[in-house]
Amino acid sequence: MLAQQDRKGARVAIVRARRYDKDEVAHAAAHALDLLGGVEAIIHPTDRVFVKINHLNPPSPAERGIVTHPVFTEGVLSVLREFSSHLTVGDDVDSRAGDGFAVSGYRQMAARLGVRLVNLREEGFVEVPCHGKILEKVLVSRTALEADAIVNLPKLKTHSLTLFTGAVKNLYGMIPAGLRVRFHGEHNKSSDFAQILVDLFSIVRPKLTLLDAVVAMEGGGPAGGTLRDVGLILASEDAVALDAVATRLIGVNPFAVETTRAASEQDLGVGDLSQIKVLGEALDAVTPRGFRLPAGGPSRLLGRIPGPIARAVVRGLAARPVVAVGLCVGCAECERICPVGAAKVTDGKARIDRALCVRCMCCHEVCRFDAIRPVRGGFAGATDRLAGHRRASRKT
Repeated sequence: MLAQQDRKGARVAIVRARRYDKDEVAHAAAHALDLLGGVEAIIHPTDRVFVKINHLNPPSPAERGIVTHPVFTEGVLSVLREFSSHLTVGDDVDSRAGDGFAVSGYRQMAARLGVRLVNLREEGFVEVPCHGKILEKVLVSRTALEADAIVNLPKLKTHSLTLFTGAVKNLYGMIPAGLRVRFHGEHNKSSDFAQILVDLFSIVRPKLTLLDAVVAMEGGGPAGGTLRDVGLILASEDAVALDAVATRLIGVNPFAVETTRAASEQDLGVGDLSQIKVLGEALDAVTPRGFRLPAGGPSRLLGRIPGPIARAVVRGLAARPVVAVGLCVGCAECERICPVGAAKVTDGKARIDRALCVRCMCCHEVCRFDAIRPVRGGFAGATDRLAGHRRASRKT
């Protein structure tokens, strides 16, 4: 499915959903879609619908908060199947250690609903022209390209490289894993990597996005952060607008997120909050207080200062991955994912060559043992350590 040419007015619905209960999520999702005019105004009954989840590799149990929760997806699918019987759910999943979908609970969920579940790498990728600012062509999931409508189900999480991962970032899983790693190595400057994400988004745009913000991840996301009860579902036909509202929700100026800024500048969606109509819950009424950014980033400050200055602050907070040797189990996931060969396992422990490291944070993203952590140097690092000591003292 190529990029949508028509874009309706930017509207984002915010609805409460306090826990992962299928009926509660389904009711909340249905309400959010009704606020947008109903599913029937977005998806035709004959549409072949591909539902793109966030199933970050390596696979992990749903309670870790790393993947779009299968109960969230089940609730959304329960609503969608009333309008279309042509539903396929999936993501690109590492299957070397067995059935990753079974680890997360997606295999069981799909069996309960009788919905087709696919591993994108098993169905293949097709090279398509891109005409982006960086990408001229790219390999994209055959499943996504053959769909009439894409429904995007990201999870609200921080991200140590891009600050925030949401609707636009979730579509990165539609290209092969090897290509994702290569792009991290070749385009390690955050603005360039953001443009790669936007180039991809320009050719594979969802008709509908629903954000799993029932339980979010703050701090060292997208895999090593802390879970935070937020109790919300966000829905929109405009993925960029949804990201803008979601970042404002966690206290960040939307244009501090480079994917939102670039996509908005290229007229692929609306990133300016003043041009977005929020439906349902009032944004200020549901904003969680003190939401922590990666490496202790000052979220309240970033939410108040202008976008260009906020982006400069974000760049200044760039972290590098550091191994907590006592937690490392020598699984070598970091070594396999590192695009430049900076991460190596020696004598059963990971080591990162600082001279080679491009700070793409792929190693941090795949570590499931919290053994690779983003650390900043200088004054910023001292601020992080002080904040950590304060948090520790509050717990004692």
